[in-house]
Amino acid sequence: MSKVIIIDDEPLARSIVKEYLMAYPDMEVVQECGDGFEGVKAISSLRPDLIFLDIQMPKINGFEMLELLDEPPGVIFTTAFDEYAMQAFEAHAVDYLLKPFSQDRFNKAVDKWKGQHPKGTSIKPLMEDHVKQPEEGNRVVVKSGSAIKILPLQEIFYIEAYDDYVKIHTRDGFYLKKKTMNFFEKAFSPKQFVRVHRSYIISLGQLTKIEVKEKDSHVAKMKDGVVIPMSKSGYAKLKEVLGL
Repeated sequence: MSKVIIIDDEPLARSIVKEYLMAYPDMEVVQECGDGFEGVKAISSLRPDLIFLDIQMPKINGFEMLELLDEPPGVIFTTAFDEYAMQAFEAHAVDYLLKPFSQDRFNKAVDKWKGQHPKGTSIKPLMEDHVKQPEEGNRVVVKSGSAIKILPLQEIFYIEAYDDYVKIHTRDGFYLKKKTMNFFEKAFSPKQFVRVHRSYIISLGQLTKIEVKEKDSHVAKMKDGVVIPMSKSGYAKLKEVLGL
């Protein structure tokens, strides 16, 4: 029996998925969730094989929710996103249901997942390539113990590479997130954040001074007193952004 969780803020949308799943007696809906926070908790405790996930939800969206999972289950998106975005999803072998969808279209998505199960489909490439929409690009969602915290970009001082994670440094300390430096470099506006070193991305709003350390070597001094090393290319990029 495959365990299924439905995550959508619209009760009617959840009920449609649940009704369509009645055609699959070997699949059991173990939980319905109305937002991403509930979804993270349910997935962590129930370990489903498959989730039906809406993208546009209050609090945190579907993409942000997936970022908080160490090992995401199989995912079928249920969304009203436009067709251009859907083509990108299909290129990464992650299926989707464009609302409103029929039982036949639903069956095709489920059968596609069944053909891949138990191997499953990795959503990691999709998460790395996904470029945040403007309304989502002003925050970062992180885990803080068992809690979930939403960080406005203005609270971020700098980001530091840390093995397979990054450290997001703020006034209150740092948060670990399983993302790459390349991801944040692409996701953030270069007018707000600049990658000055392969291991550091700094917030221009937290930069106080650029100092010469040695000949042809520079460092960035931040408001909290931390000194960030800069590569030659990083220094050149920073000067360009600052108009120096």
